[in-house]
Amino acid sequence: MRRDTFLKSLGGLAAASLLPLAARAGSTYKMMIPANPGGGWDTTGRMLGKALVEAKAVDAVQYENKGGAAGALGLAQFFTSAKGDPEALIMTGAVMLGGLISSRSPLKIQSCTPIARLTSEYNVFVVEAASPIRTMKDVVALLKKDPGSVKWGGGSKGSTEHIAACMLARQVGVDPKKVNYVAFRGGGEAVSAILGGNVTVGGSGYSEFAEHIAAGKMRAIGVTSQKRLPGIAVPTLKEQGYDVVLGNWRGVYGAPGISAQQRAALVDAVTKATKTKAWQEALEKNGWTPAFTSGKDFEDFVEYESASLSAIMYLSGMV
Repeated sequence: MRRDTFLKSLGGLAAASLLPLAARAGSTYKMMIPANPGGGWDTTGRMLGKALVEAKAVDAVQYENKGGAAGALGLAQFFTSAKGDPEALIMTGAVMLGGLISSRSPLKIQSCTPIARLTSEYNVFVVEAASPIRTMKDVVALLKKDPGSVKWGGGSKGSTEHIAACMLARQVGVDPKKVNYVAFRGGGEAVSAILGGNVTVGGSGYSEFAEHIAAGKMRAIGVTSQKRLPGIAVPTLKEQGYDVVLGNWRGVYGAPGISAQQRAALVDAVTKATKTKAWQEALEKNGWTPAFTSGKDFEDFVEYESASLSAIMYLSGMV
């Protein structure tokens, strides 16, 4: 090889090494989904992966599901196995924060690298179609008579639906510590329990129940939003006389120990993904509210959210 050709080759390799990871050919992201298949984190993570590929930010995305303890098991594995890996991502959100707070876990999502908040979603409470319960007032009547008789089913302990159930109990003069909450490792398990009549009331993001509500298998009796959700005829808890407003958000973090440049590359890749047709279709199909924020703004948001959830959970008797 001629000397000038050899030097050009070296120069090309050096330049390639300085490119953001999302711009390199043949790259594959590893997506940790800290929940079982079928739930909100799983759907969001896989839709984000599809959008990343469509945006040409990455060639492929590998997924790993690790459910349990409100995402803490997946977080623990991610923290150890992905440390320093600039192509690793983990789904997170309010559910994980709540779970870590309620369990007083030494793990902190803030130990990883904040990339972006993606969506916001409010919890909807549902009952199985054959249930005699028609409204949230029916649930409250049962709750006042015998708190333990109402089995609330949803995500892990400390999830937003768990917090909302405790907030409702406190609103109507019932000790939140008496709330009979049944935690499930994933959305699929919760849906099966609701449809099987194994819980009195189920709670989660609307997207997880939408197809069952549309098919007439579930009845939605309340949503934790300030106002009714667009295009969804479900009364808010507030309009039924209960001042319970609580949102859920989902986002994505990078591995601990990556550089500022590597973080910037991930932020850029995720930003591009949220502008794709695949992502916009996912928002519409699942009823997700876009709530994109990244970098330092996202980092500050998580700190505020941690403090806010801690206060709500303390007042609700969960901590």
